[in-house]
Amino acid sequence: MFAPRFRSAFRPTSKQASQCSRHQRKPLPHISISYQMRQQRHQSTATFSQASKALFKAYPFSVAAATFFILTGAGFLAYTNYLYYTYFRGAFHKFPEPVAKQLRKALYYTNQALDAKLAVKYYKEALRVADEIGMDPFSDEIIGVKIQLAALMEKVQQFRRAIDILEIVKRDNLRWVEELGSKPGNEGKRTRVLGKTVGVSVKLGELYANQYVDEKEAAEERLVWAVETVLKEQKRRQEEGVKPEEGEWMDPEQIGGTLEALGHMYEEKNQHYLAAPLFLQALTLSPPTSCHTAVLMNNLSISLAQQAPPPTLGQPPVSRPALVSNARAWAEKAVALAAKCAPPERTEECDMACAVATHNLGEFAEMDGNIAEARKKFEEAKSLAKAIGFQEGVINAEDSLRRVGKP
Repeated sequence: MFAPRFRSAFRPTSKQASQCSRHQRKPLPHISISYQMRQQRHQSTATFSQASKALFKAYPFSVAAATFFILTGAGFLAYTNYLYYTYFRGAFHKFPEPVAKQLRKALYYTNQALDAKLAVKYYKEALRVADEIGMDPFSDEIIGVKIQLAALMEKVQQFRRAIDILEIVKRDNLRWVEELGSKPGNEGKRTRVLGKTVGVSVKLGELYANQYVDEKEAAEERLVWAVETVLKEQKRRQEEGVKPEEGEWMDPEQIGGTLEALGHMYEEKNQHYLAAPLFLQALTLSPPTSCHTAVLMNNLSISLAQQAPPPTLGQPPVSRPALVSNARAWAEKAVALAAKCAPPERTEECDMACAVATHNLGEFAEMDGNIAEARKKFEEAKSLAKAIGFQEGVINAEDSLRRVGKP
């Protein structure tokens, strides 16, 4: 399978206190009101506790039911407060209230009571109000609303409508960059809008490659544009320097994600000789101790093992054993890194990468004719996959074990 604290409230009784208990018949000194109140509260608490026990003993089911409903009501109240501050206030503090009012409704019908028709209605109304009051159509907030609308269409499997929305966003953004991006004062905005557009193009590549759309050429075109734009802007900054107010370009993780997306596209098209350099470049941008780095190592390993590059004029082809040897080395690095990662860096990606890379090591051993080693790795991969609930990994390992046979 090439794949994938408490101090004590009780203090020692003082001698004075013990003497008081031995001379209870002596006239008592004046007792303050606050002391009387504390004593009354103690007596009241004791009475309440006794009454509660008696009530529970007399009506156990009724008291239990009442307690349940009280706790349920308290939980519902807490959830309502969370919902209000998350969806009805916190998420829209950057929007003018007339726009935020419509977005609250849209988000409710997107995330709480899914109703695509109503959600679309309120998203469109929010955009209309934003335009009327003069919000910048190329602000992060407004672009974000449009992206959220596309995400809703994807959620309800209206992939074509999601694509149409994002294509419009990309087209409008690029028109602004071309016509106004170079004007003085727009340097920072150009960086932001262009970076958003790269992300939109990567998402378009994903949507076009979706099995329900299945337009691989269109997907590749959007991903290639995204990678070329990232690298071109990076090169321009290196050669010309960063202009004042231009701001930072995309961070390494974002750039790596763009490269990785195109690499997966080539991987799906069986063009592993094109995928491998992209995975390698993404790997150089990934934190050295992250679980995702282990995933990238494994992706690179897979692409190397399955390469069949076209012949290059004047250069001898890379031998198959050399490719498998390099692939094995990257898979071993993936396993070692996944095993070494510890919380908080460690995520489920590490477990997945370890299981997949172990299985691939078994396949490499099988390619070399080392069936005993292959069987050992397949058994290990099966155990790892089963431990993390990775059913596909279990099935693939079992298939491989049947293929190599019993010892």
